[in-house]
Amino acid sequence: MTQPDAPTPSPDGPRRVVIAEDEALIRMDLAEMLGEEGYDVVGQAGDGQKAIELARDLRPDLVILDVKMPVLDGIAAAETIAGERIAPVVILTAFSQRDLVARARDAGAMAYLVKPFQRGDLVPAIEMAVSRFAEITVLEREVSDLQESLATRKSVDRAKGVLQEKLGISEPDAFRWIQKTAMDLRLSMKQVADGVVEHGVAGLGGQGEAVADDA
Repeated sequence: MTQPDAPTPSPDGPRRVVIAEDEALIRMDLAEMLGEEGYDVVGQAGDGQKAIELARDLRPDLVILDVKMPVLDGIAAAETIAGERIAPVVILTAFSQRDLVARARDAGAMAYLVKPFQRGDLVPAIEMAVSRFAEITVLEREVSDLQESLATRKSVDRAKGVLQEKLGISEPDAFRWIQKTAMDLRLSMKQVADGVVEHGVAGLGGQGEAVADDA
């Protein structure tokens, strides 16, 4: 059976989540919290290796990993899961040191939470991770060459900043603006992003401005 390249949750269904935490009570609390927030916990693991196996088998929409786990730690597991583009990863850690956060980011984690965290911190971190993962997936599908993909990503990031400032929209809305404008004008996302950075929204002509009104 062929697996999809990336999770494609139904817009009407809850996001499917795999969680990995070696402390059973914390894992149960996290699963309960996610359920109450409308997520569907489809798998639970007590170590990083099991988390990878569940992610490969279940193809969830998100994987939440604790940093300190036996067999394979969360950062190593995140590197595999993110490297295979299975799902976005949120890292849980009780250690807020800058170097650990940087290691998690380098491993491919899209967001992180420092324990103990509040319920209100959970959903924004999850949605940020899902949004960032979706952006990377779209960009990598559009651009096959690695160097060009990196250049496109940098251009889009710069353009998002311009759009957020000029149009007063959120980062996800800025990305969707670039994506929709590229489709409407039949340009690549990099061409649109470069145009925004160099000339602003008006530089894309009337069609670009019309898309801006929809953002």
